[in-house]
Amino acid sequence: MTDSNRPPLSPHLQVYRLPLTALISITHRATGAVLSAGALLFVILLAAAASGANSYNAIHSHLSSWYGTIFLMGYTFALFFHMCNGIRHLFWDIGWGFDLATADLTAKLVIAGAAALTAIAWAIALGV
Repeated sequence: MTDSNRPPLSPHLQVYRLPLTALISITHRATGAVLSAGALLFVILLAAAASGANSYNAIHSHLSSWYGTIFLMGYTFALFFHMCNGIRHLFWDIGWGFDLATADLTAKLVIAGAAALTAIAWAIALGV
């Protein structure tokens, strides 16, 4: 058989469904990148505030718009997701939670915790 006629040695993503723990791991890395980009945005916001009211108002008008609010809600979720999964990793560091059932349960708890904390933070922020 030539190399071009040989089937793949492992299933690809169109056939194989990633387990929740793998998706959580990928998302943890992605939220770390989002948080880094958000830190850069925060520095830009501080620089605009230091530059004067006109510069700050230009940035603030974007952050207070509908798309800015969606971005900030997503950023808040990323922050809480990364925190909750970091706590999960602390338990792994002490050797707890490696069995498959516990790993799946804690992955679901990370998602639920991040969603709940995001909702609480925004309810407080909006004065609901």
